[in-house]
Amino acid sequence: MKLVTAIIKPFKLDDVREALSEIAVQGMTVTEVKGFGRQKGHTELYRGAEYVVDFLPKVKIEVAIDDSSLDSVIEALTQAANTGKVGDGKIFVTALEDVIRIRTGETGADAV
Repeated sequence: MKLVTAIIKPFKLDDVREALSEIAVQGMTVTEVKGFGRQKGHTELYRGAEYVVDFLPKVKIEVAIDDSSLDSVIEALTQAANTGKVGDGKIFVTALEDVIRIRTGETGADAV
């Protein structure tokens, strides 16, 4: 099993959710986060004063999947979240040792 974590631009969340639903991903966790990568923030103008926005708003999506779904999930994420501009985000894939459904006690792939 794998945990796929994607950091994307907030306005791409609906596109990503739809793309994952189309390939039968059943659940996900979404968190609003702030951060920066190569962009290193940007400068904005507010009431005539310049200020630096160091941390940009992003959305973190976490999906626990079976190994067989990994390629299709990565493909769906990259296509749905891509704008072609700097700051589109990153995808991280982590191995999951085990998953336990609290309500029923199911473990492994059955719990996903």
